[in-house]
Amino acid sequence: MYPLEARREFSAYGLSHWIVLAVFAVGAVLAVHIGRTHRNAGAARRFGQAFGATTLALYLAIYLFISIPPTIDRSVPLRLTDLATLVAAYALWSHRRWAYALTYYWCLTLSTQALISPALESPDFPHYEFLAFWAIHLTVVWAAIYLTWGIGMHPDWRSYRITVVATAVWAGITYTFNSLAHTNYGFVNGKPSTPSLLDVLGPWPWYLATVTVLLITVWALMTWPWTRAR
Repeated sequence: MYPLEARREFSAYGLSHWIVLAVFAVGAVLAVHIGRTHRNAGAARRFGQAFGATTLALYLAIYLFISIPPTIDRSVPLRLTDLATLVAAYALWSHRRWAYALTYYWCLTLSTQALISPALESPDFPHYEFLAFWAIHLTVVWAAIYLTWGIGMHPDWRSYRITVVATAVWAGITYTFNSLAHTNYGFVNGKPSTPSLLDVLGPWPWYLATVTVLLITVWALMTWPWTRAR
């Protein structure tokens, strides 16, 4: 059993959250530094494959652990975090443009948003749910930072279109599944019970339109500087 102190519920912007954000900042700096020392193809490929394999292994270990016993509302890999982690692992391993595109946009906006307003209902550190949540979200954002500002991969308008279409397809599939199974993966069918940025974007289902407009605008702004520089 965990000691009494460790069974306290996680609270956003409590001590453990600030420590996680500090770890994130240090990791982001290291990701850029390591990437810039790997500008030759061979070193970047080896490190990327190791980073990608580690990311995949971490995801699979966490997924299998939380899926025992399997439940309809927890065990289906329909969260965008699930897809972002798998895509980030593949992008690190392969440096494929489409995988990098999804990693860049998803991880630097949606996964980063989870760092700012975490939808985490769990006992505080060192509970396994706390560790799993932060391990995944930190890793995928570090992956996007490493690929972009480390080894120098950049998005273009094709990357933007790929991500918009892929996200729309995911939202449609997830909404349909949620409606049939009475679940709420991706918060497509309702807001999280914890405070989040969705609280200022209107009630359901109107916040879905607000989020759509906000994302396509922010993603366009994330694309334009790179294309203009070229």
